[in-house]
Amino acid sequence: MSVEGSAGDLIKVVSLLGAAVVAVPLFKKIGLGSVLGYLAAGLAIGPFGLQLFNDPQAILHVAELGVVMFLFVIGLEMQPSHLWSLRRQIFGLGSLQCLVCGILLTLVGIGFGYSLAVSFVSAMGFVLTSTAIVMQLLGERGDIAAPRGQRMVSILLFEDLLIVPLLAIVAFIAPPALDPTAVAPSRWGTIGLALGALAALVAAGVWLLNPFFRILANAKAREVMTAAALLVVLGAALLMQLGGLSMAMGAFLAGVLLSESTFRHQLEADIEPFRGLLLGLFFLGVGMSLDLSVVAANWQLIVAGVLALMATKALCIYGVARLAKSSHADALDRAVLMAQGGEFAFVLFAAALGARVIDPTVNANMTAIVVLSMALTPLVVLVHRRFGPRAVVSMEGVEAAHDRQASVLVIGFGRVGQIASQGVLARGATLTIIDNDTQVIRDAHAYLGFKVYYGDGGRSDVLHAAGAHNANAILVCVDDKAAATRIAQSVREECPHARVLVRAFDREHAVELVKTDGADVVVRETFESAMKMSYEAMLATGATEDEADAVLSDLRRLDGERFDLEVAGDAFAGRALLKAGLAKRENRDTGAQAPA
Repeated sequence: MSVEGSAGDLIKVVSLLGAAVVAVPLFKKIGLGSVLGYLAAGLAIGPFGLQLFNDPQAILHVAELGVVMFLFVIGLEMQPSHLWSLRRQIFGLGSLQCLVCGILLTLVGIGFGYSLAVSFVSAMGFVLTSTAIVMQLLGERGDIAAPRGQRMVSILLFEDLLIVPLLAIVAFIAPPALDPTAVAPSRWGTIGLALGALAALVAAGVWLLNPFFRILANAKAREVMTAAALLVVLGAALLMQLGGLSMAMGAFLAGVLLSESTFRHQLEADIEPFRGLLLGLFFLGVGMSLDLSVVAANWQLIVAGVLALMATKALCIYGVARLAKSSHADALDRAVLMAQGGEFAFVLFAAALGARVIDPTVNANMTAIVVLSMALTPLVVLVHRRFGPRAVVSMEGVEAAHDRQASVLVIGFGRVGQIASQGVLARGATLTIIDNDTQVIRDAHAYLGFKVYYGDGGRSDVLHAAGAHNANAILVCVDDKAAATRIAQSVREECPHARVLVRAFDREHAVELVKTDGADVVVRETFESAMKMSYEAMLATGATEDEADAVLSDLRRLDGERFDLEVAGDAFAGRALLKAGLAKRENRDTGAQAPA
């Protein structure tokens, strides 16, 4: 390879990384999200921007591996039992949404004057939602594991499966080959090949993958484990592609087959850096592939197509969601997130173009429509987030506190509240627990057997309903600094007789609680665990138990004195006291004389 060629390739790599590094933080800073940042960066450096890249399809071809790895990671989170529990959502809700959207979007295409075959292919391409965009947006807001997120994941999985019969339909409706001597592939042969690839992947996942990773783990070669993780993902994707199926579906199935493996977390950690980079590269490629000359030449048709297809698909999704008894807010949220076309539309359009079902002009227009719909989605989501209705909390299986009588009230039943409540329960004290997270309440009842009531501990009426006026002790264990302060102050005002114990997020929060007289006892959530770790570390370095106890005693005393100074408003003196105390102990332990 020539030096000039190497430099040219390096310039392209630097351009890709530089565009992403500049655009993504900027777009996230102004609240537009990372996906739109990648799309804008791709447009800026692509053929219709700075022209640093002239073949976006080559970028997209490589970057599709980002979607593949994304679905592998999602598969790792989907144990077969969990996937089986979603079967009705995948095949019921997914098929209903695709059927209704497909019919109505086909009618939209006919309304634009296209033939039935062209309208059907264009419509079904738009039905295939962008897995990459929806999963990225769900991941950014932490909704993938939530019930409404799981429903969207189920529909996306069905749509990924749908690409297989759609490609078969394109081959079926294609006009006769121009070369009469050409031999068309057998449809039964194609189906058999697909089923064979699927069976081979399942067999490998069940009988080969775990022993394979066990051998590699025993070899204790970290880089080989990373290579093996990539081999599994890319090998599964390749096997599915050779069988005529979706690469992403192959990676997802590989993830599901490894979801109960002891190596699951290691695999996820190995894949994560590659997944993030390649998924960003995919969005960059989508931005580059937006052909502005096609948009300019047919802007009226493309704008009308984007608006008509997105609006029709959104209405279909909303209607199906409401029919499936989702709330108005959940249905609207799903419609907003899934109203765009997706990356598998490009696969379908390419197959239809090759089979001469659609012509190059239709292919260019529909590609532009799909890309624009993907680019508009983060903006529509942003508008919906600011002006749309808030989701109504489902109270199914949840009971509000009313007329409770207990000696101890626990507010917040997360990891701290669950442990803090065990001591008083062991002594036989009566206990009332409230939390404002309905999922925590359901989980506490299902897995721990605790009766937790719904309520906001910062409201006086909720406190009285929960029996705070009769409680001897009130434990504020919520995992939110501002909420803990607000609740502590409310409890102090409403229940001056009760002893108030508050979980502090950090040292500053503890100082704030003491200054505002919001608590009788403040417990920093990491202090005791850190002290215990320090104790064990001293033992590991040769200290006796008595020596370690003495050091911890000194540290506790110094920390308490420093804390009192900080409460009094002299943080500088507190830090100086701590440094002086540590230096004094170090000099005493080493036999050196402390400086004057």
